[in-house]
Amino acid sequence: MRNDRSKHMSMNEDTHKVTEMITQHRICMLTALGADEALQSWPMTVVKVEDDGELWFFSSTSAGPVAEIGEGSQVNLSFTGKDDWLSVHGSAVIITSEPKAREMWNEAAAAFYPDGPESKDLVLIRVRPEGAQYWESPGGAISTLFQWAKARITGEEIDAGESRTVNL
Repeated sequence: MRNDRSKHMSMNEDTHKVTEMITQHRICMLTALGADEALQSWPMTVVKVEDDGELWFFSSTSAGPVAEIGEGSQVNLSFTGKDDWLSVHGSAVIITSEPKAREMWNEAAAAFYPDGPESKDLVLIRVRPEGAQYWESPGGAISTLFQWAKARITGEEIDAGESRTVNL
């Protein structure tokens, strides 16, 4: 993938781009290393993105990620859209704070936690991002396939969009 335009992006623009992609997609796969040393993933919804980049999720005490995330566990979050993809890595912790849960409470959470933010089963997962990589391919997968075929026929380098690695 080409990286021409991204060479000129500032750290602030990079961070903004990553935050924008998270805000647009909100649903991701959270991957952590399980006790059996195998990678495990769960679908999660971002509840809030803080100004400092921290990501917050609601979860249940009985849910898989809560059992696998210890103090400062390394995790990966994978987001996908129609024509872009984002992978964010960082450290995660489990937070049990009714005031924080109340601050972030929304109607979608009520479907999972009918007892509200006071639910004994409700916990928060906080992820502090350390880095990210994103890919953008205008036109999505079909355009990428077309660009690949064109490159194979013409012998030219494929222009499948932009990829960028970001330190957060």
